Amino acid sequence: MASISDLGLTNIALAEHDDGVVVATLNRPAKRNALDAASVEDLVRLFDTAPRSGVRAVVLTAVGDHFCAGLDLVEHHKEDRSPAGFWQLCLRWHEAFNKMEYGGVPVIAALKGAVVGGGLELASSAHIRVADATTYFALPEGQRGLFTGGGATIRVAGLVGKARMIDMMLTGRVYQGQEAVDVGLCQYLVEGSSFDRAMDLARAAARNLPLTNFAICSAVSHVQNMSALDAAYMEAAVAGIVNTQPHARERLEAFANKTAARVRPNKT
Repeated sequence: MASISDLGLTNIALAEHDDGVVVATLNRPAKRNALDAASVEDLVRLFDTAPRSGVRAVVLTAVGDHFCAGLDLVEHHKEDRSPAGFWQLCLRWHEAFNKMEYGGVPVIAALKGAVVGGGLELASSAHIRVADATTYFALPEGQRGLFTGGGATIRVAGLVGKARMIDMMLTGRVYQGQEAVDVGLCQYLVEGSSFDRAMDLARAAARNLPLTNFAICSAVSHVQNMSALDAAYMEAAVAGIVNTQPHARERLEAFANKTAARVRPNKT
């Protein structure tokens, strides 16, 4: 079995917890955790390995005051990439983010400060996003003379809608606070630490059956890419596999015997 601890990543620090939760920390604070080519390769390796190494959930966080400021524009300027070269780099971003979204391991992003450009593309690849009071979201590519290349036209547009994404790119519009939750950029907004809340959510997800989580964190996204008829067929096939697994039978028996926890309304 592949091991997370053996990866030796360049710009991401890893910490494994006994409950199967792995904390992956972007570690370029002097660059506001901007993604250079090495960081993208770290993400590819991490999310390629996680599903095969017994990881139950990943919390993606960052050192410093900012989650991620996007593409490392200084590196991009110095590299003076050709169109083909940048095209290939973008495909590596897609490789990394697709492995996050479709890999079957829950990924919870603990956001703070800047979540802009490629940083928003990274965050949008996570399954759950938790923002703190300092978090702000933007797509400043239009003002930089650039265009998104890491999946914003797919995932960010999917979260907020085509019109809002175009507005963000054309005008530099920034979302933060409750407005960011309302438009779909994050699911949680906390007054304290986004990391603490993300850890709570990751631990809750890690208690689910791995096969069930794999379906939730893979099949749902695949289904969205299908026609309605094909999606219904795929959903039924996945349910047939997941809902008859032996460990699911144990949980259903606990429900039938009234020993399982019941769903209750939130306390007001």
